Amino acid sequence: MVANPVLGVFLHWMGGLASGSFYVPFRFVHRWSWETYWLVGGVFSWIVAPWVIGLVMTTDLLGTLGESLQSHGSSCFWTYFFGAMWGLGGLTFGLTMRYLGMSLGMAVALGYCAAFGTLMPPIFRGEFVDNILRTTPGQVILVGVAVCLAGIAIAGLAGMWKEREMDEKAKTAAIKEFNFKKGILVATFSGVMSACFSYGLAAGDPIKTTALAHGTTTLWQGLPVLVILLAGGFTTNCIWCIILHVRNKSAHEYLSPMTRPEVPAGGFEVITEPADAAWNPPVRPQAAAAEPVPLVPNYFFSALAGVTWYMQFFFYTMGETQMGTYKFSSWTLHMASIIIFSTIWGIILHEWKGSSKRVHALITAGIVVLIASTIIVGYGTKLQTGG
Repeated sequence: MVANPVLGVFLHWMGGLASGSFYVPFRFVHRWSWETYWLVGGVFSWIVAPWVIGLVMTTDLLGTLGESLQSHGSSCFWTYFFGAMWGLGGLTFGLTMRYLGMSLGMAVALGYCAAFGTLMPPIFRGEFVDNILRTTPGQVILVGVAVCLAGIAIAGLAGMWKEREMDEKAKTAAIKEFNFKKGILVATFSGVMSACFSYGLAAGDPIKTTALAHGTTTLWQGLPVLVILLAGGFTTNCIWCIILHVRNKSAHEYLSPMTRPEVPAGGFEVITEPADAAWNPPVRPQAAAAEPVPLVPNYFFSALAGVTWYMQFFFYTMGETQMGTYKFSSWTLHMASIIIFSTIWGIILHEWKGSSKRVHALITAGIVVLIASTIIVGYGTKLQTGG
């Protein structure tokens, strides 16, 4: 299959749109604890969607996975392992927000994630010097990676300025445990661990080859890899949610049609960053009286959020097949697209309301730079195809 970088960039943008949008359905989940709606969404994003879509879109998924376990057991193990490590990165992302604030924390963590997730796979394969540093297309793509990091930094700066414009009461509420040194250490860990998803996709290359041998088309070859990789992520997140259920006595929420006295009557209607809530759950005051829980809508919107989250990597694996020799650049495109669309959602949802013109100009510049980075990366990949 001939690479098509233009289609690849478009597919990565679709993945970024899915990732930047998945949390929106959670806004319609009411009177459930974070661990409840997060695990319900996780079952759909990390178990149900990968298996259902894999069975529908690939040829002989069970045969592919069975042969991969027999012939490429090491590849399957590392794919699963890196999925679990990525899960740790997602959970510690909350601590980054806790110590650095949302804007600075996200910029630092995603900066590390973009850099490590893009550059480490070709370095491990021994391709970085000969196939990237010493080739014109590779050098152009590296420029695109650098521009992407610059765009992330600009977006982070806009967030910092926004926080400075907040009054002291709001600022204290937003970053009440600000600790720069501790935050940088946690952000580094979170960013590097989150980049493990990219490592897991790279480790799954032999599984993709097996999928092709079983008759799966090139475009869908990465779907069996996601089944194993996301199982690792599910393991980490499931263990943490179970711990929270035990600590918060919230496991009853899956079936209970009414809130209990120890659960706030109107709780969790304002959705915070999921990972942040995981590590620093909202305070749960005593409820005056039990109230009905909309179980069916809660399951529906949690499932919708989970499937939407999965779609980012559904499109990612397709986009990666279109990037040719320089498929490592897919991670940069993915990170840039996530920030672009999540920022646009933030604007739509009035999260930047009240900010100065300087902040609005800066966040607009950040989006423009990130869009430019995806164009540069796409152009570099197109040079490789001779287009």
